[in-house]
Amino acid sequence: MTNALDAVLEIFSWVGFGVAVVFGLVAVIVWAVDGSWLPAEAYLDEDGVTARWIDVDGEVNAAVLSAADAAALGGVDRASIFYRHGWCGRVRLTPRPPVLKLLWGMAIGGAGVGILSVIGSIAAIFLRG
Repeated sequence: MTNALDAVLEIFSWVGFGVAVVFGLVAVIVWAVDGSWLPAEAYLDEDGVTARWIDVDGEVNAAVLSAADAAALGGVDRASIFYRHGWCGRVRLTPRPPVLKLLWGMAIGGAGVGILSVIGSIAAIFLRG
């Protein structure tokens, strides 16, 4: 029975730390590829789909919002947005992509499983002796 417990805890520790490393690396890659997004105050046209804002260089920009973003704003005339610096027409409502939060959560969860398995292994060693 103790050999089976040791094997299960060992497998969970390797899998947990492996998941943490893989998802952590993917999260860093997604974060780096995403680039820099700057905040701005946008004014929406009467249609509620086209956003216009002034960027840090003083230029007026415009972008058509996605259907999900337009629905999330709910017909307001002004909104806080984030635009991609150096690109035209790239806008979103969050500073980072939503998938990044999921990737970091998976990495932290994997690390948690690995740490708990190592603690369980150490506790099993001391309880046996």
